[in-house]
Amino acid sequence: MAKNSSFQFKQFTIQQDQCAMKVCTDACVLGAWADVVDADRILDIGAGTGLLSLMVAQRNSYAMIDAVEIDAEAFYQAGENVEKSPFHERITLYHSAVQEFETEHHYDVIITNPPFFQADLLSPVDQKNLARHAGSLGFEELLQTIERLLKPDGRFNILLPVEEGNIFRKKAEAAGWHLTKELNLCHQEDKKAFRQLMTFSKQHLAENEPEAETLHIYQEDGKTYHPAFKDLLKDFYLIF
Repeated sequence: MAKNSSFQFKQFTIQQDQCAMKVCTDACVLGAWADVVDADRILDIGAGTGLLSLMVAQRNSYAMIDAVEIDAEAFYQAGENVEKSPFHERITLYHSAVQEFETEHHYDVIITNPPFFQADLLSPVDQKNLARHAGSLGFEELLQTIERLLKPDGRFNILLPVEEGNIFRKKAEAAGWHLTKELNLCHQEDKKAFRQLMTFSKQHLAENEPEAETLHIYQEDGKTYHPAFKDLLKDFYLIF
């Protein structure tokens, strides 16, 4: 996906010139895939441009959504994106580290595309480091924060690179979380997965194994969008 200064969706526009991390395909997949059914109150951890909050608001027509963003420029740009959207009355943004975020609410659903690439070399651009690296929000701290803010019967959705996703899953299971749904995202059918999308809950599964799927962005030619990808994003992308 081209990293333009703005990205037009069917029901809203994302301005992103002030944000280190731009609209990307894997985040769009998370916004379209995440389990937000029957949720009255949703929290978006690391709102960035506001993309996930806006996608979730489009999919769930009644939920109240709180979005937390630590970076000042991203916070203000997310605010502009939300304010110009049809969903602005249901989304509230907070400029805060989520570890310090206080609220009287507990959430039915949490969605997050958190800092990742824990072992990668740091970029010289501090803002991008903050957005992409877990130095400001480690996995244990993220899990503790989710447990503090989520209802006991709630669920959270997370997007990570595959290696980090496997590490996170082990830490989550050690903390008493159960993987209920998983999506492995691949560029095309002959490529390995490059992202893991996971839904966790404290509730035990009726079945022993979580629901697991693989999604390919492109068909084998690497250019034609896969029908399953088109179906998932058809309510958002103008090209579908």
